[in-house]
Amino acid sequence: MSPPRKSRIVSEVPFDQDGAHRGFLRLFHSVHSSAYGFIAIPIAVFRNGDGPTALLMGGNHGDEYEGQIALANLIRSLDVARIKGRVIVLPMANFPAAMVGTRTSPIDGGNLNRSFPGDPDGTVTQQIAWYITSELLPMADAVVDLHSGGSSLMYVPSVLARRPVEPAKAELSLRLLKAFAAPLAYLPAGGQGTGDDRTLSGAAALHGVVSLGSELGGSGTLTPVALRIAERGLRNVLVELGILPEADRVAGEGPTRILEVGGNDWFVYAPDAGVYEPLVELGDTVVAGQPAARIHTPETPWREPVTAHFRRDGFVLCKRVPGRTVRGDCLFHLGTDTGL
Repeated sequence: MSPPRKSRIVSEVPFDQDGAHRGFLRLFHSVHSSAYGFIAIPIAVFRNGDGPTALLMGGNHGDEYEGQIALANLIRSLDVARIKGRVIVLPMANFPAAMVGTRTSPIDGGNLNRSFPGDPDGTVTQQIAWYITSELLPMADAVVDLHSGGSSLMYVPSVLARRPVEPAKAELSLRLLKAFAAPLAYLPAGGQGTGDDRTLSGAAALHGVVSLGSELGGSGTLTPVALRIAERGLRNVLVELGILPEADRVAGEGPTRILEVGGNDWFVYAPDAGVYEPLVELGDTVVAGQPAARIHTPETPWREPVTAHFRRDGFVLCKRVPGRTVRGDCLFHLGTDTGL
């Protein structure tokens, strides 16, 4: 069996030396304006002796800002003397996308969270995915990948976790989910359209690494509430892993409500193009058959709007933001209680 192919990306910072190290990943990129240049992806590594390793990521999608800011704040504030083990922080994972505030890369159109495991000889986005897959995940005991709804969706701030098959890792995953102390959590069951094994969580699962994600708001903006939840969650995960001391744990406002998100029935999609009128709001409880939205065609104002319906009971976890929509856009998705 041939050895795995080596990433072409080079790190300026060491991963196995004690101390706080800040620098860049060099992704060499030859273009007209810079023949021998590189894309500088910021990274920080904090290490203090032996112990667990946490990989903390933001900017997987460039128009999701909560993780980028929370991790930048963490890089400036984390005291390496207080940790036990290692923390790797990648606040702008898809750096080209993050720099222009778009979900996908302006260089190759790549969606990083649909590009795993990546390709060491591929496009810029594929090379980033391969570096994370082949270099960073093998070092990690757990990974936290902070997301929100980006420019097109808005979420009730929540944390999520894929359920590992191995009992010990499933137990750790649930512990970390609750430690994050978000008001809501959900357990995705691999619904269509959400990426499955092409996501970071899919790559982590293949490497046996416990992963957490989040959906901390969205609408292409940043809210104080979502940022507070992200910063508290990051600290608490480091405490739960034993990297930070118990004294650093920050209590949430109350117990975490844990929901499940399954397949196609949990989602409502636009049945036609037009301007969508939401008929419910985030946080509402709905029932199967209830009208979810009307799609209007103001350009043909005498035409009756088309109505989309919920296909199951549930809690409105996510809604579309832009009013203009086309057939196939996600308008809502639901969560249903798990009893956990």
